[in-house]
Amino acid sequence: MAYTPIPTVVPKDGFSASEDGQALRAAMKGFGTDEAAIIDILTTRTNAQRQEIAKFFTSEYGRNLIEDLKSELGGKFESVIVALMQPPFEFLAHHLHKAMKGIGTDDQAVIEVLCTRNKAEIQEIVDTYWRLYDRPLAEHICTETSGDFRRFLTLLVTGVRDEPGVVSAEKAKEEAQLLYNAGEGKLGTDEEVFNKILSHDSYEQLRIVFEEYKNLAGRTIEQSLRNELSGSLLDAYIGVVECVQCPVTYLAKQLHNAVKGFGTDNNTLIRIIVSRSEIDLGNIKQEYERLYDKTLESVVKSETSGDYKKALVALIGGP
Repeated sequence: MAYTPIPTVVPKDGFSASEDGQALRAAMKGFGTDEAAIIDILTTRTNAQRQEIAKFFTSEYGRNLIEDLKSELGGKFESVIVALMQPPFEFLAHHLHKAMKGIGTDDQAVIEVLCTRNKAEIQEIVDTYWRLYDRPLAEHICTETSGDFRRFLTLLVTGVRDEPGVVSAEKAKEEAQLLYNAGEGKLGTDEEVFNKILSHDSYEQLRIVFEEYKNLAGRTIEQSLRNELSGSLLDAYIGVVECVQCPVTYLAKQLHNAVKGFGTDNNTLIRIIVSRSEIDLGNIKQEYERLYDKTLESVVKSETSGDYKKALVALIGGP
């Protein structure tokens, strides 16, 4: 579904890296920290503007702004502020690495990052991952996952997806039939067929394939997948299907999953709110309210506290 992206963070008019740098230095110098000043500045500047502030901070004071922030702040508030200061692709690479290090893997975090980015963005993430961690992202994924899920994620990060633009109605009919034959039309599921089509076709092409599939099968591709599969592979396929249809809806659902039930998935809250704030967080919060009949801001307020809450609410609120 086409939509006009609505960011909640836009370039600050009359921006001055030196003024902001001086204000941040004053907020952290001496006894105590002025958290309100830090929130006010960093949640209302774009990432590019924050990078300019960081450069000024180093040239003027000989200090690393992120390290100073880390030394002054703590907990989840520190996490969201540091997230705001990281260049976007470093931030995403960091979250992928965090999802896979140690015991167990946060499969949903890996799926969300990879399914909501286009081919060029995934290549940027792959390049950044290599630079930061001195290992290929695909190789790290292979050591942390298995089976068809591993094969599908590997295809997503190796750049096999077609470029957007050209679509073929004839090819869509053929692929819809292949998907039907590999799932609904046989006993068991041929995951190799799903892997190939869902990882190779452009999202524009997949949109037509899914329409043809519904005409052919009499049910949506999502209904068929849920009937045939389970676990992380199903989650990955559904991630692609929902992002093809409307990434804003997919991300609103991920935010809801992060706050429903017992406990809060703060990594997901931070990742989506920070990474989408300059893209389409305005759309996501509208969709959240449509789906769940409550505002994203009210839910975040009820699930978080202190300066962490104030920072997230400031990002959601928008200009």
